[in-house]
Amino acid sequence: MTQRAILCPRCRRLVGSEEAVCSWCGTARSAAWWQFINWSKGVMVGDDWLVKSLITANVLFFAVSLALSARTGDIGSILSPGQTSLMLLGATGTYPIDHFGRFWTVISANYLHGGIVHLIFNLMALKQIAPWASNEYGASRMFTIYTLGGVIGYVISYFAGVPFTIGASAAVCSLIGALLFYGKSRGGAYGGSVYREVSGWVVSLFVFGLIFPGINNWGHGGGIIGGIAIGALVGYNERRKENNFDRALALLCGLVTVGILVWVTVRAFIYGW
Repeated sequence: MTQRAILCPRCRRLVGSEEAVCSWCGTARSAAWWQFINWSKGVMVGDDWLVKSLITANVLFFAVSLALSARTGDIGSILSPGQTSLMLLGATGTYPIDHFGRFWTVISANYLHGGIVHLIFNLMALKQIAPWASNEYGASRMFTIYTLGGVIGYVISYFAGVPFTIGASAAVCSLIGALLFYGKSRGGAYGGSVYREVSGWVVSLFVFGLIFPGINNWGHGGGIIGGIAIGALVGYNERRKENNFDRALALLCGLVTVGILVWVTVRAFIYGW
């Protein structure tokens, strides 16, 4: 069975699937105490509260969409909100933006999901990718990439003519793009390992998008492009440490996001009442 990439429990750096020891601190993958660390359980790195907050926000907003669907009688299948409820809560695309001027939906759509399976898949990816990106960029820059990269993904999706779309995958793909940039820019054994691991995610996304209908490949591709661009602009930890500007930008992204989600929730329930 092929071994997976894992975070070194000693130095918290990524150890690639092809490496027997950590290239940073030399800890052997076979060390007995290593076996207690499981990447698939989502080892949180550094400011793990932010990753947990992102997961919580997505789960809570999904619960809000189900509650609104129940309130308005707009129920899809089991544990799936209806399209009217998703529209009220900020789904994006050419229809909401062109017909109703809801340009702010390029942010709110990143926290909406069409069903429990959609939510679980995106959160599983977020739980693995976000700590990794946070480790290399810092929590503040990771959140900025997640927010602005998701926006870029949905803007590109809009110009591609996608009429109606939701999901955290555009934002998650922006973190993948940022890690692609990091791996290629850093180089060396570790950088090359990161680049290979993340490239596997990109290939999987491409294949997944070809096989399954309804996947917003424009959003995925746009998120990756946005993540590469923002990652190059903000830099990563080995180039410079996070500063007050990075923290202020992340705070601004957080305030705008929370403001939009709270505002659209209140407005949607008033309409549904």
